[in-house]
Amino acid sequence: MDKKQTFSLWYVLAAVVVLLLIQDLSGNRHTQTLSYSEFKQALAAGQVSDVVITDGMATGKLKADGLDRILPREKVEALERVGGEHAFATVLLDDPGLVAQLDAAKVRYGTVRQSRWLGALLSWVAPALVFFGIWWLLMKRMGGGMGHGGLMEIGKSKAKVYLQTDTGVSFKDVAGIDEAREELMEVVEFLKNPDRYRRLGGKIPKGVLIVGAPGTGKTLLAKAVAGEAGVPFLSLSGSEFVEMFVGVGAARVRDLFEQAAAKAPCIVFIDELDALGKARGVGMTGSHEEHEQTLNQLLVEMDGFDTNRGVIIMAATNRPEILDQALLRPGRFDRHVAIDRPDLNGRRQILEVHVKQVTLAADVDLAALAARTPGFAGADLANLVNEATLRAAKHDKPAVGMTDFDEALDRIVAGLEKKNRVMNPTERKFVAFHEAGHAVVAEMRKNTDRVSKVSIIPRGIAALGYTQQSPTEDRYLMRRSELLDRIDVLLGGRVAEMLVFGDMSTGAENDLQRATDLARHMVTHYGMSDALGLATFDRRPTSAFLAGPAPAQPRDYSERTAEAIDAEVRRILDEARERVAQTLTAQRTALDRVAQVLLEREVVDRATLDELMAESAQAPAERIAASVASPAVQDLHQ
Repeated sequence: MDKKQTFSLWYVLAAVVVLLLIQDLSGNRHTQTLSYSEFKQALAAGQVSDVVITDGMATGKLKADGLDRILPREKVEALERVGGEHAFATVLLDDPGLVAQLDAAKVRYGTVRQSRWLGALLSWVAPALVFFGIWWLLMKRMGGGMGHGGLMEIGKSKAKVYLQTDTGVSFKDVAGIDEAREELMEVVEFLKNPDRYRRLGGKIPKGVLIVGAPGTGKTLLAKAVAGEAGVPFLSLSGSEFVEMFVGVGAARVRDLFEQAAAKAPCIVFIDELDALGKARGVGMTGSHEEHEQTLNQLLVEMDGFDTNRGVIIMAATNRPEILDQALLRPGRFDRHVAIDRPDLNGRRQILEVHVKQVTLAADVDLAALAARTPGFAGADLANLVNEATLRAAKHDKPAVGMTDFDEALDRIVAGLEKKNRVMNPTERKFVAFHEAGHAVVAEMRKNTDRVSKVSIIPRGIAALGYTQQSPTEDRYLMRRSELLDRIDVLLGGRVAEMLVFGDMSTGAENDLQRATDLARHMVTHYGMSDALGLATFDRRPTSAFLAGPAPAQPRDYSERTAEAIDAEVRRILDEARERVAQTLTAQRTALDRVAQVLLEREVVDRATLDELMAESAQAPAERIAASVASPAVQDLHQ
């Protein structure tokens, strides 16, 4: 629970307790109720000191002495327990002689007319106000999304307004995505020099949609546009439009555009647009109706918005395939800027931006780091630099060296090193030969990435070892021969286990899964099967920017075709296993030597692997036989 919310609830509880205490203290706790006959007896005995008569009731004070002669013992004891003046109350009867008796006893008396509406106010309105105040405090704290004004500002937009100096980002802070940056630099020109485009009758685009994978810099680009243009920057997320109350989203959309018009020229940035702009017509529940109402209001506002005021709507999403088509048409989001993951040069430029404030050692090679980080987005590279810096600071180094970047990369890719995970000798041998099998097969295939490191140090949750490969260049197409070589490398670990030990372990689970997926994609997606021809058999919708399995869809092919697909996948894997077995049998010396060094050092780098492969290739037949018969290699096989 939020600390501020808990604090407010304590105030509510304290108010309730105080209210109960006041009611208790102001009530009739110290008043003893007497019957009318007891009251007349006390009056006759001179025990009554004063009386106040109000609407059929008489209240007053009793003298302390002599009460035991008039009242029952339990009532006298109750009066004594209260202490001080003895108050009483009684219900009056129709007694015309009461006033004469009060005069005869010399009792001070009087009448007070009590207002009935005041009693009703205290008994009904005051508690209602108290409970309304409690409800208002709870609603103000609930959800935290109602702004500073709580319930009264529930329909207000929660957009954060940044001035030019507040964004702190310009185009010099954006690297690796030159095409997208140039596209958005035109937006800056629209805002700075609108007349340049209007003089020929052109209209400034209403909206710019930035699409790309997570971490590629969509929000950074939007802030850079605002920083370069020097205009206010209104930023909010698509999920912030919708609350638990119906109609809130539409009200916030209206308020957002009112703010934008008041601060023009400006940029309105909606992050995660898919939360707001998901395609309509899905489902019939109330939540979907509220979502559609919010989206409809956004469409209406964008249609009626005058771009000549200098307001540009920018949005970012990594799921453009689920957006409503009405949002994507010209006149709303006129421009679509796609941001892909950076290439080799882009990654190097991004690393250069992030290491500006970092003290680097002389051995740091950013080009080599960029080559070893294929598929990394800008956020991933920023995390890599930060992890390396933290590691260097942990070891009190004067500068961040290449070893720190290597360790940070291993931690990000393979997971945290498990120093306390101790494997028995048999498991270590299995892992060593498994990883050596991957490395040797990768070295013997010309269409695979080069091996940069082989390790049998446990990392992450289940990784007992790993073979790291670094591509020499960025690839955008994969040939059939390259896919088959990749399958060979994936099966190298399992085949090495069978070749050396005549047994197999569970360590190849992930390798087999990836190899099977590759083979199935070759058959069902890429049309690389001679038996099935040039056809695809999988139409599951996938996102261009999000990883993960696609939702299952009913297949549109026969059972016979499904059997043919399974047979083709099995054939590809069986043929790959035979090729790998032949390779490892021919390179048995290299396999043994790499596994031996892994058991001794736990890590084999690129230079060491080159030496081992060269030595194995140059060894004569008798040297190979001696190596296989050596005690060290025999110990590996035991």
